[in-house]
Amino acid sequence: MSAGGFCKLPNGSVVVALTLPNPSPTGGTVRMIVHAVNRARALTRLRNLGLRAVYLRGNAEPPTPDEVTAVLHHPDGLIWRTTPDDVRELWHPIRALRRQGRGAPHASGSGVPF
Repeated sequence: MSAGGFCKLPNGSVVVALTLPNPSPTGGTVRMIVHAVNRARALTRLRNLGLRAVYLRGNAEPPTPDEVTAVLHHPDGLIWRTTPDDVRELWHPIRALRRQGRGAPHASGSGVPF
């Protein structure tokens, strides 16, 4: 089950934030931030990446101003990082997550995707 929320921007678009379970053996969670035209489109973008069981129920954990700024300044409009937030960890583009899933070693050297 995912926790998350959204915020509507002045231009009408939305930023959706979801906290999802990390499938790696280390456990934990991953925070995904998506910028899209509307909430449905944001969830569709995640589902198209293979996250089929992603739903947004409520607005319990909306994106922080820092998360909104990060996703708006990223050309893909889709970023992630592990949580709890570590000041030393930067936001990763979604293509880095897909690259890790194909067998590239993880930045920590563990070789585990996510």
